[in-house]
Amino acid sequence: MAHDHEERGIALRVKALEQILTEKGLVNARAIDEFVDIYENRIGPRNGARVVARAWTDPNYRKRLLENGAAAAAELGYSGVQGEHLVVVENTEERHNLVVCTLCSCYPWPVLGLPPVWYKSPPYRARAVREPRKVLEEFGVELPAHVKIRVWDSNADMRYMVLPQQPEGTAGFSEEQLAALVTRDGMIGTALV
Repeated sequence: MAHDHEERGIALRVKALEQILTEKGLVNARAIDEFVDIYENRIGPRNGARVVARAWTDPNYRKRLLENGAAAAAELGYSGVQGEHLVVVENTEERHNLVVCTLCSCYPWPVLGLPPVWYKSPPYRARAVREPRKVLEEFGVELPAHVKIRVWDSNADMRYMVLPQQPEGTAGFSEEQLAALVTRDGMIGTALV
């Protein structure tokens, strides 16, 4: 898919730039590693995966999450800039949710980390609204015709996260096992868990 190729190209350029800056003594490689660790492990999608896993295992938490996403995420320690107005929308057998920001790249950083390159791209931002089913198919998500797709437009006042459907056969899994199944794209709506 085009967005995978684009992300690989950017990753290679970033690695080359990091190497040059490190060799010239302009940046500290350990500081970069620490920064990356913060966004991958402490502010990244793993936080959102823990929120999803808790919702799958605790019906009371799920209810609070759907009523006030920001407050429920904060219960697990995930709050802050770009997460103050978090709304969580739930995928069901009848509805699939897809998140986009048509203006720029509004995104709930405390639970999803940094937005992927494709999320910020003009083609995704425009096409997700115009032809969401086709965009989902390009991501490998083929939904039955009866499933309605709802597109949520994040903005400066409201950021969205998808609560994916819990996969079949995982009813006895621990929160940790469930969280390991959840992906960033599943919480944007461009993947199934």
